[in-house]
Formats: sequence, C-alpha cells, structure tokens
Amino acid sequence: MVDEWLGDHRSLRDLKRSTIRSRSEAVRAFCHFITDPLYEWTATCEERFSTHPVQVVHEWNTAVHVQDNEADAKKRAFTKAELHAFFAHCDDEVARIRAFGRKGWLPAFRDATLFKTAYAYGLRRNETRMLDAADFGRNPHGGEFGQYGRGQVRFGKAKKGSPPKRRGVLTVFDWTPDVLNKWFTKVRPLFGTDNNPAAWPSERGLRLGCQQINSRFIAYRKALGLDDGLDFHFLRRSYVTHLLEDGWDPRFVQEQVGHEHAGTTSLYTCVSSGFRTRTLRRHLDSTIAAALETQPGKHA
Repeated sequence: MVDEWLGDHRSLRDLKRSTIRSRSEAVRAFCHFITDPLYEWTATCEERFSTHPVQVVHEWNTAVHVQDNEADAKKRAFTKAELHAFFAHCDDEVARIRAFGRKGWLPAFRDATLFKTAYAYGLRRNETRMLDAADFGRNPHGGEFGQYGRGQVRFGKAKKGSPPKRRGVLTVFDWTPDVLNKWFTKVRPLFGTDNNPAAWPSERGLRLGCQQINSRFIAYRKALGLDDGLDFHFLRRSYVTHLLEDGWDPRFVQEQVGHEHAGTTSLYTCVSSGFRTRTLRRHLDSTIAAALETQPGKHA
C-alpha cells in the first residue's frame, strides 16, 4: 500500500517533498533490512507465514532528490527594513499594553527580547527557548560587550541518534548587551524567577513553550502585513544573510550558526539585490581605477 500512502501524503496532507522523501527512505531502509539474506528474516517469514517480504520502495514510485536545495520558494530573509519594523512593533506592543495598565506587558516584553536574541545570535527556535540566564557571559576578546559577550547554546540541533550539539556564539551587534541587560536586571525579576533558571520563564510553568512563541510571532507578522511564508526561523536566516552582506567572513558565520558544512550556510543566504549592486559597483570602480593608473601621462 506504499503508493496509496505516499499519494495521501502528496494530495491530501500536502506535505513537503523533502518530508515525503524522508519517510519513503525510512520504509526503503526497513525493507532493505528485512530482505537482506544476512539477517535470515526471509527464511523466518517463509517458515511462519508461508510468504516473504519484498522491497516496495523504488525510484519509479518515490520522490527523487534532484536538486541541492529543495527549500520552499517562499523562504527568504527579512530585509533590514522589515526587521526594523518588526522589532519596533514588538516594542510598540509593550508600550501599548502597559499604557492600558494591563499585566500582559511583561510577556510582551519577554517575547520581544526573545525575538531580538534569536536574531542577535542566529538561533533556532528551540535553541532560543532552552536558553538559561547563566548561558550568557563575557568574551575576553570583546570587552565592550560586558556581561553579554557570548551565548552558550546547549540544545543545538542534533544528528540522528545523537545528543543535542553545543556551541558558543559570540555577540556581534553593539545593541545586544543593552537589550539583554534591561531584560535580565529590570524586567525578568518581575516574573518571580528566584528558582527558575530559564531565560524566558512562562507565566504558568518553568519555560516558555514553542506554541506561545509561534502565536506571538504570527500575530506580529500579520499586524505588519508581512509575507505568510515568514516564520520564526527567518530570524536565523536573516542573521546569516545580514552578516554576509556586511562583509563578515563566511567561515565565521558558519561557525556562529553551527553548520558543519559551508554548503548548508549557503542555503540560508538570501543576499539582497542592494548587496549585489554594491558588490558589482565596487568591483567596477576598482577595475576603472586600475585602468586609469596604467594610462600614459596620467601623472604628468
């Protein structure tokens, strides 16, 4: 029934091509295991059930991986103007709720700081959610950032069968320490977090949940009329893109976001047309300048 199963994934559940391929490959691997003579499952099934297993997943009935990048075409980075508008809206919501004397300004402030932190360090959603207050510290080579010179990610994306990957992320934006210091010294204590290590405490439990983060993000995105395709992960995508646009070394960016291969980082990169225009102009200007220097009589 593999054809019907995959057909349901495609037509009714509208799953992504990469998801369908991943699931079909899992079935293929299992069928390969039970049909391998080395494990004698075929003989065991013949003895017990008078039939034998066969491979049911083939190239002709499954999605084939034919491109390096099969990401949704809607996926892109925030422009810097969009990102500025998003963060400004976060702050405006805090001020608006507080002006009405409502308690909701504390969660709104927490979520605004969380979004800014995710962008400031290029973090995934769960990496951001699982941060503790103790995960921020000094960078001896970046004293200007004070107590917030680096962040320690303890719940990075894991490989299959492996524990979460750890990495340290250095602070690169000069506004980051002010944002974090205001949160940790002035606002977070108002949550009553004496025995709670979480950087983003929940009103009802130890730690903020993914659904709460998503709901707030979607509400702000809709309020600003941004593309429906934008989600929390686009803060991380924007971090990669903006650092590369600003001339940071690609290897440094790769290490910051915890990618094992540079090719993975390149898939996150969505440099703007403005960046390409500036790059083209810079190279054209250098070419023209070099040509003028070689002209006879230029220094006469």
